[in-house]
Amino acid sequence: MIANRSINPLDHLIVGFDRALRVVGGVATSSRPNPAAHAADCELNEEEQRHSAGLMRVNHVGEVCAQALYDSQARFAQTPQVRAQFEQAAREEEDHLAWTAQRLSELGSQPSLLNPLWYAGAFALGTIAAKMGDAHSLGYVVETERQVEAHLNSHLDALPPQDAKSRAIVDQMRIDEIAHGAAAQSLGAADMPLPVKMAMQAMAKVMTSTAYYI
Repeated sequence: MIANRSINPLDHLIVGFDRALRVVGGVATSSRPNPAAHAADCELNEEEQRHSAGLMRVNHVGEVCAQALYDSQARFAQTPQVRAQFEQAAREEEDHLAWTAQRLSELGSQPSLLNPLWYAGAFALGTIAAKMGDAHSLGYVVETERQVEAHLNSHLDALPPQDAKSRAIVDQMRIDEIAHGAAAQSLGAADMPLPVKMAMQAMAKVMTSTAYYI
């Protein structure tokens, strides 16, 4: 859970640093059952297993970034209502973090070695968005979730058809991301300028292309 803002600044910094270490270190606990728990297991050949692992590593990186974004945006939110929404979304995104990490392990793979870099970059972006005010911070969430939804849809198309476990996780993630975007929109999100949207897409492309392999 994101730290309470009533604690003193030093404790707040320590809690935040501890949270960052746990996220990049792969320590995550889900509050909901893993949607893959009841999905049928399957046989994947070496190429299919490697491909599924690459896609799930990308999704895991996305959840590392989500933790950093929501943490920074909640810290600098201007109203309790917006802060509460970011905190709730972060808790649900932590489920995604735990689910994707578990699936990576089942596929005989590991999270991105660049997770500290992804986390730091996302935290900086979330801080900038939050400092621009709640409307812009919410707008950043709406656009992020719109792009993530498209990205997850592409993964549902790209995953091996028989990989029901990975597909179950990705589908639930997609449902949650749509809900997070809708919640941010309902709180008064400002529309992001086209150049900002294009820059976000470019950064996401770099991240996904790299995380698939590393």
